[in-house]
Amino acid sequence: MELFTPDFGLIFWMFVAFGVLFLVLWKFAWPMILKTVDSRADLIDKGVEYAQAAKEQLDNAREEANSFLNEARRQQADILREADKMKTQIIEQARSAAQVEAQKVMDNAKLQIRQQQKEAQQQFRNQVSEFALEIAGKIVHDQMKDDQARNRLVDNMLDQIESKN
Repeated sequence: MELFTPDFGLIFWMFVAFGVLFLVLWKFAWPMILKTVDSRADLIDKGVEYAQAAKEQLDNAREEANSFLNEARRQQADILREADKMKTQIIEQARSAAQVEAQKVMDNAKLQIRQQQKEAQQQFRNQVSEFALEIAGKIVHDQMKDDQARNRLVDNMLDQIESKN
């Protein structure tokens, strides 16, 4: 049973050894342990701060990216509206140009038709004049055969010339 009942000297030296060990640990090891724990806590705090800063930067980057996307969408909508407006203007200009060109073609066609009508009228007059001269020539030729008719024709013409003067 001696194992279970320690002796007074053993207990004393155990307390002394424990006290010395406690003092050594308290003087040298405990500050080192506390320093290591504090530095580890600081490192963890810095890591948390860094993570929070990174999260804030990420949130800011997301907000900035969203604002850029919204701006890009707005600019895209503006560009599409401008392109639609330009398309409408180009179509209107093309219509106007086509109408002007069609009017020019119509005016040119009308002018050509008038010129052809004048030419046809002139040609018709020339043909009528030729027929009239041909008929008159035949009539005069028939009348010139007869001397009496020839004298009457000459007298009539001279009377008309005298009456005009």
